[in-house]
Amino acid sequence: MKNIPFSPPDITQQELDAVCDTLRSGWITTGPKTKHFEQEIAAFCGTDRAAALNSATAAMECTLRALGVGPGDEVIVPAYTYTATASVVCHVGATLKMCDIQPGGFEMDYDRLASMITDKTKVVMPVDLAGRMCDYDRLFAVLNQKKSLFDPANPLQAGFGRVIVLADGAHSFGSTYQGRQSGSVADFTCFSFHAVKNLTTAEGGAVTWRSRDFIDNDALYKQFMLLSLHGQTKDALSKTKAGAWEYDIVAPYYKMNMTDIMAAIGLVQLRRYPQMLALRRQIIGVYDQKLSDNRFAPLRHFTPGIQSNGHLYLLRITDITEQQRNALIDQMAQRGVACNVHYKPLPMLTAYRNLGFDIADYPNAHDLYKQEITLPLHTKMTTQDAAYVADCLLELLQTV
Repeated sequence: MKNIPFSPPDITQQELDAVCDTLRSGWITTGPKTKHFEQEIAAFCGTDRAAALNSATAAMECTLRALGVGPGDEVIVPAYTYTATASVVCHVGATLKMCDIQPGGFEMDYDRLASMITDKTKVVMPVDLAGRMCDYDRLFAVLNQKKSLFDPANPLQAGFGRVIVLADGAHSFGSTYQGRQSGSVADFTCFSFHAVKNLTTAEGGAVTWRSRDFIDNDALYKQFMLLSLHGQTKDALSKTKAGAWEYDIVAPYYKMNMTDIMAAIGLVQLRRYPQMLALRRQIIGVYDQKLSDNRFAPLRHFTPGIQSNGHLYLLRITDITEQQRNALIDQMAQRGVACNVHYKPLPMLTAYRNLGFDIADYPNAHDLYKQEITLPLHTKMTTQDAAYVADCLLELLQTV
């Protein structure tokens, strides 16, 4: 029997050597490798700047704070996502609004979104689920149609003149939409480099943004650095210069910085990334070919204009119940295959039920959840492993 874990990190001797080099360098917290990693992220995404932080959650929260979003403002997120998308809205004191997903689909219902926008709406946070980027043309069209409702609270918001798009791109580093890299399509995009992501720094994240005439990129980058390091006007790297010890604290901010140990791993991963993406595409090809029956409705990673990074293989099995899905996951585990579910919709979770959300108001998200199973997809797998996974699933479904 095979043993196929769900999503182990792909770490080679190259990453081990890079970490050892960092440990010997004397720079193990935020230093030159973190700054180099930021430059490489920006170059990869086709943006002028990137700010590296300790998680995508930190990146999203810092972006909301940099935009001046807070109490009295509304932020809209999809109901079908991980808690991090929504929790950051609560962190900054804004009002959380949830939008159901499209019937039979995986992403936000843009018609429903249009009806939710009010003069209090400051940000919408679409999710690039499983690596497939959202329909940003449709999203921006909705927001431009509603721009007369937008009531900016500061000059930065006024520059946009409409609801701002802060993409939860935790899954989509390396994906493209209409030929543009994730990170350069939404107004702001926040990435995750957590251990289970395509490109990992163990923990870690980053934010990129599109340059605008009304945005001072240097000032905005400095704001991210202040937010991520206690509001301190000099980081450790700057303070090492002779006589440069003095600093100020401009506000009682947070501790969210990336370290050079993390960045060292990321720099190696970035060099390996094209080959890693190619392998993911091969595995998806095996799944798509073997699971082509009409009872299966997978999230499509590769369609005209959209090229996913193949982060997760989300599969909807249209003729099973939630109980049958759960039993199927157990049976797959007995055959050495670790599966998962992405996601339990936010209104089903205690934290959001306590905020007044009811899953009955999000029927499309609930229907998808009950029939969704996520198959293992990672670069420690082979195409033979993928065939084994698919064959096990097909055999077990014969009795369902």
